[in-house]
Amino acid sequence: MLPGRKYPPDEILRIALRRKWLIVLPFAVGIIGSQFAARRLPHLYRSETLIQVIPQQIPESIVKSTVTARLEERLPSISEQILSRSRLERTITDFDLYPAQRAQDVMEDVIVRMRGDIKGPMLVGKESFRLSYVSSDPKIAQKVTGRLASLYIEENSRDRQNQAEGTNQFLESQLADAKRRLLETEKRLADYQRQYSGQLPTQLATNLQAIQNAQMQLQSVSESLNRARERRLLLERQVADAQTLPIAAVLPEGAAASGPPTTAQQLQSARARLEAFKLQYTPDHPDVRALERTIRDLEARAAEEARRPTQPTATASLSPAEAGRQKRIRELTADIDVIDRQIAANQAEESNLKKTMASYQANVDAVPTRQAELVELTRDYNTVQAAYNSLLTKQEDSKLAANLEQRQVGEQFRILDAASLPEKPYNHLLRMEVAAGGALGGLLLGLALVALLEYRDSSFKSEEEIARVLSLPVLALVPTLLHERERKILDRKRIAGLGFATIVVILSSVVALALWRMQ
Repeated sequence: MLPGRKYPPDEILRIALRRKWLIVLPFAVGIIGSQFAARRLPHLYRSETLIQVIPQQIPESIVKSTVTARLEERLPSISEQILSRSRLERTITDFDLYPAQRAQDVMEDVIVRMRGDIKGPMLVGKESFRLSYVSSDPKIAQKVTGRLASLYIEENSRDRQNQAEGTNQFLESQLADAKRRLLETEKRLADYQRQYSGQLPTQLATNLQAIQNAQMQLQSVSESLNRARERRLLLERQVADAQTLPIAAVLPEGAAASGPPTTAQQLQSARARLEAFKLQYTPDHPDVRALERTIRDLEARAAEEARRPTQPTATASLSPAEAGRQKRIRELTADIDVIDRQIAANQAEESNLKKTMASYQANVDAVPTRQAELVELTRDYNTVQAAYNSLLTKQEDSKLAANLEQRQVGEQFRILDAASLPEKPYNHLLRMEVAAGGALGGLLLGLALVALLEYRDSSFKSEEEIARVLSLPVLALVPTLLHERERKILDRKRIAGLGFATIVVILSSVVALALWRMQ
């Protein structure tokens, strides 16, 4: 190749005409060879099916499904299960697929090939997907595609049921555990309330009211006790006066001598005083209740004396005045005994009231401690109860969702387009591409050969190349002198060569077309 040589379009055309055989022959060989190569390609038929996702028939506002994953998230998981070794091996055995390869290779290689022949699932919009299978037999392709579609439908239904049942079983176990913890917490709370009954914050008002009532009762008892003590002092002075004063000053008018005061007389005196108190005080007054207790004691003693045998007593002869004074002293002494019993009863009641007030006050003092402990127990109980109620609601919803899947009214896969029966190979475009590729390859090979020869050709082709390379002026050009006969022969050769090239191209195209038709 000469340096600086240029190739304008007319020069390129002249080169192509001069070396036409190097272009035509590889092109023809490429066409014919690609046809034979395309002929050796097997016929492959692809059957397709369209599966649509049908939403659940019950509104989600009524029953919420436990399967919340989107279609594009669930399809890979379903595909992994369907394309597993066990599933594909069963399908290969049922339809007797790949007999030649099964006779030569192991089952793992056959399964890998089948996975390559399965195309999809490919999403078509948001609610459907397409599935296809490629086979050399159109009927086998249709049957296998139908089997794959049914497997997707069954696996989706089984997967949804398993997920719903698994969710339901999990919630049942969690609910049982939450119920056990709730019962334990309730038992601890109940035991605490029983153990510290009376010291609970809810009983504070009751304790304060009880203390107030006890204080009022204690005040009444204290007043009654003071009055009884004053009455006793008055009677003691009267007894002292009766013992020291003259008989005439002691005895009341009409008084008569009598024996010592008996229990019956004391009981009669106490009853008379009780009637007088009832006219002045209410039945709940401390004096009234103390006198009632005294009367009960006297009645018991009188009943005991009545059961004992009577013994004769000897009384000394006394003067009427002395006997009257002794009787007066005995009456006053009987009144003092009654008041002593009343004082003792009031003192006992006062002590009981103080103990009761102390007990209620201890309960009130313990309320802050019990409140802090009860707050902690109640907080734990409320937490466990809230968790139990939440799990109970979820478990009921899960039961509805599981029932929804079992009755096949949840989300389902439905075949929208059944598996098609292909009528022509789907790889005919590939065969055409092979043929076109062979022709193009032959053409490029021919052009490459021409370019290589031109690159290695260092001869001069024009006046400009001589002047540019040698840097010498061209004085004259001597053309090739041909005889008329030689010129005609040369023209015939050119025409014959061009015709032969045309015939070769046409024959190559005809042969290629014939081979294509024969396929």
